[in-house]
Amino acid sequence: MQTEQTTIFLSIIEKNRGIIYKVANAYCVNAEDRKDLIQEIIVQLWRSFHRYNDQYKYSTWMYRIALNTAISFYRKENRRKQLSSPLSDNILDLTEDNTPIETDTHLGHLQQFIAGLKELDKALMLLYLEEKSQKEIAGITGISETNVSTRIARIKKILKHKFATINT
Repeated sequence: MQTEQTTIFLSIIEKNRGIIYKVANAYCVNAEDRKDLIQEIIVQLWRSFHRYNDQYKYSTWMYRIALNTAISFYRKENRRKQLSSPLSDNILDLTEDNTPIETDTHLGHLQQFIAGLKELDKALMLLYLEEKSQKEIAGITGISETNVSTRIARIKKILKHKFATINT
């Protein structure tokens, strides 16, 4: 029998599951690692559910937990893989089959460039591409709105430069 708290939690997870999958896809190339990360994010969300502050949206709370979990998971997995084998250069192919080839290529490059960013910068771009406000991003990442704005501007400049170099 489910408690009321469990029912509420499961409902929140179901309504916002896209957040979990987006974060997992951004931080894990390997499908098995993604499954492990998704499971770990859900466990961490459950562990912190009783501390949820209703001053924030559920999505803000979920992004914060998911990104912190993903960054920790990524670092741990990265260390483990470096000891066992070289990291693969493969990136996720998140495109749909009916997407034009040019869009596929640009999306693939964008994913590759974002995957090469530092953990915090990767999180910032993920949230920026999700069209989160600077205030929301600041609340999720724990950095100031000014810092969010400055970092995103720098990241965009880096990404534009990378796109310019592949198009020349």
